[in-house]
Amino acid sequence: MSDPALHTPQTLRSRAETVAAGLPALMADAQHLAATVLLGVHGRKRAGTGDEFWQYRPAQPGDGYRQIDWRRSALSDGHFIRQTEWQAAQAVMIGVDDAAAMTFSGASTRPPKLRRAQTLAMALAIVAVRGGERVGLTHLNDPPRGGATQLMRMAAALMEPHEPGDYGAPRPQIMPLGSRAVFFSDFLGDASAIETAVGRAADREVKGALVQILDPDEEVFPFEGRTVFESMTGAIRFETLKARSLRDAYLDRLAARKAHLQDICRRIGWRYHLHHTDQPAEPTLLWLYRALERVRS
Repeated sequence: MSDPALHTPQTLRSRAETVAAGLPALMADAQHLAATVLLGVHGRKRAGTGDEFWQYRPAQPGDGYRQIDWRRSALSDGHFIRQTEWQAAQAVMIGVDDAAAMTFSGASTRPPKLRRAQTLAMALAIVAVRGGERVGLTHLNDPPRGGATQLMRMAAALMEPHEPGDYGAPRPQIMPLGSRAVFFSDFLGDASAIETAVGRAADREVKGALVQILDPDEEVFPFEGRTVFESMTGAIRFETLKARSLRDAYLDRLAARKAHLQDICRRIGWRYHLHHTDQPAEPTLLWLYRALERVRS
């Protein structure tokens, strides 16, 4: 049950002002990043493709009333959508982990992991929309749409207060059958939750990619001597006098997590990519563009 205090006029106004303050910068960064990718011929633009029948699928929350095929639905107890090949191929769903751990940055010269994820997510959405595709956020109950209004709606949703808790996992709500998806996260939380979420997407014939975003400090573990480790929410705290002695064990566990993510992707036909926040975002966006083209074909 939601907290009533979150819905008072004062709180709603404060949240709206916070979102509005960050929107211009996020959109500017995303538009600049998207401009670096050569769009070329993206998506299915052949005449008649949008009218070619592909299959019927069960109606989902968010589907419009007019989308229901009443003739097909009359033959069973449920409602069905008449889906064309174009409609399935043109949907790109994007998930951004906004748990507290994603707000970490090891240096003031580097963006937090969350900001880099938001920028990549919006740049990818801009590229997709300009290519004639529909986009959406996986944690919302809204179907994917195209157009500039949808981009602004997504950006505002990404700027909302982050998920409570230190670590998150993909939480797909709407995943159109046969669409494509990208999940941005550090993927340092519960491994089983990550595998379950990706597996559910794969069950709907969704193809896509996992983009693991890490700060360089999380890769090299540059800590020595007396160190206090504390999670971003303060819920976890650990103090040691010999931080360097923990380095090998930490790096082994990190390597194991990366291998596990790659194994998940290999088993379901997805792709895995590692991005560091001290590196330019352009190569990762270009990689995503090419990766989604491959899984579409």
